[in-house]
Amino acid sequence: MKKNIAIIMGGYSSEYKISLTSGNVVYETLDTSKYTPYRIHVFKGKWVYVDNEDMEFPIDKNDFSINIDGYKVTFDCVFNAIHGSPGEDGFMQGYFELLKIPHTSCDMYQASLTFNKRDCLSVLKPYGIKTAESFYLNLGDIINEDAIIDKVGLPCFVKANKAGSSFGISKVHKKEGLHKAIDLAFKEDDEIIIESFLDGTEVSVGVITYKGETKVLPITEIVSENDFFDYEAKYLGKSQEITPARITKDQENKVIAEAKKVYEVLKMKGFSRSEFIFKDGEPHLLEMNTVPGLTRESILPQQAAAANISLTELFDNAIEEALK
Repeated sequence: MKKNIAIIMGGYSSEYKISLTSGNVVYETLDTSKYTPYRIHVFKGKWVYVDNEDMEFPIDKNDFSINIDGYKVTFDCVFNAIHGSPGEDGFMQGYFELLKIPHTSCDMYQASLTFNKRDCLSVLKPYGIKTAESFYLNLGDIINEDAIIDKVGLPCFVKANKAGSSFGISKVHKKEGLHKAIDLAFKEDDEIIIESFLDGTEVSVGVITYKGETKVLPITEIVSENDFFDYEAKYLGKSQEITPARITKDQENKVIAEAKKVYEVLKMKGFSRSEFIFKDGEPHLLEMNTVPGLTRESILPQQAAAANISLTELFDNAIEEALK
């Protein structure tokens, strides 16, 4: 008997359009001989099932079900394609765990932790994971530009602590640019992380649970046409994403070991994509994404293809792992 799969997409953050694209790719790709997929749009004002005629049916949040012409539909598994809040920060994970509905992403704690860049890096440092030098700011704090520059130097990166797709991120070259960058970051979040600039090769490493084992996918090198890997570089073609990365065997072995260690130390499940920059030959972790882009052009699907894993196989495995 085919299993009902709810593909949740949209969300409450600036990433909602990207999420809708990811979710629709999952919807179009799932093996319909095994699954009956349902597109579920999750927005602040409404949670609805959207059928092929764009008719909307409200979600009953009491048990995450829908009523279609008097027939109640419940779900065997949820495929999480929401980038940002509430799909990547632990809220949806906690909701589904309370309802005992399997889902394809990591557990609530891991989602919440990894979505908070500052907390995630702090947890990993005792395990020897190398990171950039950083300075933290909360909304309302006094901004001491000299103290920031003394700690992280120039150029530096100013980032919203809890945001994705490079929203709220700026590269600052001069002291005069700090305030503008901080204001931009505070539009996305009330917490900021300011990091030292690491001058080296940037790579993205996908790690997934595949057939019951932790699997590190082929590594992608990021070459941005812009000053850094910003929104334009990620989504508007202003970058090269080279898989496999043009790095030495020693660098490859080091970053594979680090990415796998991060995944297992954090007790991750499902998809993940971690960003590293090599400094003096050593990989330094920038962040981990637990609901990475799933379009055909996205990095994780590119890496899966390089590992001879089709999109259908990638998504099928995610559901099978969740159902275990």
